Amino acid sequence: MPHQLCPTRYCLAILKQMLCLLLVSLGFSIQAYASNQVLMDTVQQFLYQESQALGQEVMIDISPPSPHLPACVAPEPFFPNANQSPLGRVSVGVRCGEDRRQVRYIQAQIDIIGSYAVAGQDINRGTLITSDMLSLREGNLGDLAAQPLTDQDDIIGMVAQRPIRSGSTFQAHYLQAPQVVKRGQRVTVIAEGTGFRVSREGEALSDGAQGERIRVRFDSRELATARVVGQGTLVIDF
Repeated sequence: MPHQLCPTRYCLAILKQMLCLLLVSLGFSIQAYASNQVLMDTVQQFLYQESQALGQEVMIDISPPSPHLPACVAPEPFFPNANQSPLGRVSVGVRCGEDRRQVRYIQAQIDIIGSYAVAGQDINRGTLITSDMLSLREGNLGDLAAQPLTDQDDIIGMVAQRPIRSGSTFQAHYLQAPQVVKRGQRVTVIAEGTGFRVSREGEALSDGAQGERIRVRFDSRELATARVVGQGTLVIDF
């Protein structure tokens, strides 16, 4: 009789086991793929909502999460840096699970076609920036320097902290709000709350821009910290 390499029943049993393992593996693969797809769709929607107001066209490329990570249940995306601009190369945190204790991070590239402001002329340090000093251009905002100020409203009325060359984009650290209160100036300090409003005169102990908090000394020698709200006017917040 010829030598039989594998008895029929034994071969069938092995094939059955291999088929079961293949189906289980395939099931896990499909489940992992579905979970990752939900995760990426959620991150895509989050990034689009954060960036759509910046331009006319938004393009988002998300790096897929590792297939070896456990499924992310009920993904909740967030920016690790609250001041992060949704532009260029970004990192997105995702909280997973009902208790939100599991956190993972995903990388993405956001390119936005839109308009942005540049200096229309050379601007010297200490210059108060007006609208006629700016020009508008259109292009991929993701190609600009990190964290640019693209909206004219964020630039006009600010003071240049350094020389800015014609054609340059603006960044927040290039600019400073103008000082509307000077050190030693007599100022009006308003304190108000439910059912009352009191104003007192005092002396500003430092320069202050709109929205800044500075120290004020009253004639009684009392000291207080107040927020600058206008020329010579401050408010104590309660």
